[in-house]
Amino acid sequence: MNRLLLIACLLLVSFVATDVRAQALPTAPVDSIVAVVEDDVILRSELDRAVATIVAQYADRPQQLPPRDALEKQVLERLVLLRLQLDRAKSAGIRVGDAEVEQTIRRIAQQNNITLEQLREQLARDGLTLEEFRQSLSEEMIAQRLRQSVIQSRVNVNDTEIDILLASNSLQRGRVHLAHLIVGIPENATQEQIEAARIKIEGIHKLISSGEMDFATAAIRYSDASNALDGGDLGWRSFDEIPPNFANLLQGMQTGDVSQPVRGPTGFHMLTIIESDSEGSTRLTEYHARGILISPDELTTREQARAQLEALRQQIVEGADFAALAREHSDDTMSRNQGGDMGWFQKDAFGNAVGEQVVRLADSELSAVFDSNAGLHLIQRIATREQDITEEVRRNRAREAIARRKSEDEFEQFLRQLRDESFVELRLKS
Repeated sequence: MNRLLLIACLLLVSFVATDVRAQALPTAPVDSIVAVVEDDVILRSELDRAVATIVAQYADRPQQLPPRDALEKQVLERLVLLRLQLDRAKSAGIRVGDAEVEQTIRRIAQQNNITLEQLREQLARDGLTLEEFRQSLSEEMIAQRLRQSVIQSRVNVNDTEIDILLASNSLQRGRVHLAHLIVGIPENATQEQIEAARIKIEGIHKLISSGEMDFATAAIRYSDASNALDGGDLGWRSFDEIPPNFANLLQGMQTGDVSQPVRGPTGFHMLTIIESDSEGSTRLTEYHARGILISPDELTTREQARAQLEALRQQIVEGADFAALAREHSDDTMSRNQGGDMGWFQKDAFGNAVGEQVVRLADSELSAVFDSNAGLHLIQRIATREQDITEEVRRNRAREAIARRKSEDEFEQFLRQLRDESFVELRLKS
């Protein structure tokens, strides 16, 4: 009996000691849910990491960031939209392979002239592991592919649209690098909500005009646009890419000027011009040349090909007909039947090696024998000309401008529809 009592006492002491140790250990905070997105959730830890990344990006200018609660709301909305896009991409079969992500990471390191280890260290200073960065990058790449897929299926530009745009002469006014700020109003807004938004944007305008705050900081702090955390930067736009009521605001504005607030369908807007340029005529040098190509093969070494071309060059120098020799000896099936005539072409149309030679030659001058990936060449420049390709450039620029404008409108509409059709419950405490 005494032995049983002793064992029971020892067990009791063990349980008590374990309980004391458990109470002494620090408890990790429970990760809470800040949003429910369809069948998925966004955790507080995810939001904190995303906010920390933004804060790190603005470490040298923290005053530009909005208060913590406003920043969290902006970042959470970004996370919600990203989660919805990833879900839609998955259902559409859009994938990004691990090898593609790794290649992109290496390219990022190369562009920044750092090694992968240095990239890892930089990420660690910003509070990110390489694995977290890899995951984030993969998600962004998938979202970008979804965007491309949506745009390709919805956006088309026809010649009539290009003609109308060119007839408006808007492209002749050049391009502007813009930033944008919006104070949004809800659908079916009451008069009180509209007035509150108007008062807010007028107050923001006064802050910027008085010099108390620059435009980028104001956009980061107060804008309701999806690019608020980018300082409202819209990039370079030609005037046709800007809605007419906004384009009218820009007339007479100089770099650094800020527009008056203007009412739009989704709220009150302000614009500023960061940079501008103007469009002039575009001219391009074209070259007319003829050539002889001899490609080494199983029967002809590169040295033999060079010797053969050197002999042909000497014959031409002594008065032999270039065209006749090209027809007989050239391995270039595209130009051989035309006596080696390569037609009119731009500098690098036939590769860098040919381009470098034709630029150095004078009209009627014969080149030395030179190498390229295709084999051994001998060319003679016949003539040069300046081509005015302004109209071609303008049409291409118009097509790109219309496509960009449509793309942004269509994808914004797609995101809005995706958000409205999806179940999203925000649980972020005010």
